[in-house]
Amino acid sequence: MPEISHEELLARIGQAYYLDNQSKVEIATEHGISRFQVARFLDEARAEGIVHIEIRRPGAEIRVDAEALAAALGLRRVVVVKTIGDDFAQRDIQAQAVAQELMNEARTGMTIGISWSRTLDLAARHVKELPKCDIVQLAGALPVPGGGNPLEIIQRLGRVGGGRTWPMWAPLVVDSAATATGLRRQPEIADAMSKADSLDLAIVAIGAWAPNLSTVWDRVDNAVRQDGINKGAVAECSGRLIAKDGSVVAAELDARILSVRVDQLKGTPKVIAVAQGAGRGDAVRACIAAGIVSTLVVDETLALELQGLAAA
Repeated sequence: MPEISHEELLARIGQAYYLDNQSKVEIATEHGISRFQVARFLDEARAEGIVHIEIRRPGAEIRVDAEALAAALGLRRVVVVKTIGDDFAQRDIQAQAVAQELMNEARTGMTIGISWSRTLDLAARHVKELPKCDIVQLAGALPVPGGGNPLEIIQRLGRVGGGRTWPMWAPLVVDSAATATGLRRQPEIADAMSKADSLDLAIVAIGAWAPNLSTVWDRVDNAVRQDGINKGAVAECSGRLIAKDGSVVAAELDARILSVRVDQLKGTPKVIAVAQGAGRGDAVRACIAAGIVSTLVVDETLALELQGLAAA
């Protein structure tokens, strides 16, 4: 049998599993790989867009008035997508909405900053066209299982728009304040961080400072988590902690983060923020109070939570 490309292998495995209803064990046997590799290749096929899953629920209408919610939250725009059961598919639907907002808002000559999350990684894959813009990476790398290389986001957007890029060659979280200080002095990192002073548009993700609601929470130890809680943190955005009233939390974590600052986002004319799932309502409201959200992309579950909080 002639050798096939990796992309063709992903396509064949995707077809066998999703269309031909073969089990992972059957596919593994056919291709001479383990069922664990099959699972990983299926995730990769979805992340790369080789497999695209669309779920339709006839008659299931979104129960949130997005314009009314935007007015209640004091935002320029709210985009609400349907909540579905599959976590990856949910992120992908929101990623498509984020990509569309970015394409709608981008103008020639803009300086656009993008942070990192699994949703934003997918969003960059859905951006089909951009005018010539400068693209700035707003946070260091934080790779997680099921996510791509954080540097690929800025590289991909740079290729689509043909503009200059400012990558941040550093981790998001380091082990000490001294290490972070040293990294910030490196010219490439300093250039990216200073470029965030002049953003025209930023794209960020919002997490809650709680278990399973923030990728940063999952990467730090209990002492760091508790320090943030003790100082009033309810939200996490690009590794920066924010209290319920919108104030920046001067926690121990803050000195160890390499990312855009809250004041830089606050000075950005347009910020597209994405958040997903119940439990992040207070976090989203904290980021709004901080003045770092103008357009919000959420799923219906979170939109209903925000609607209830606004009415309380």
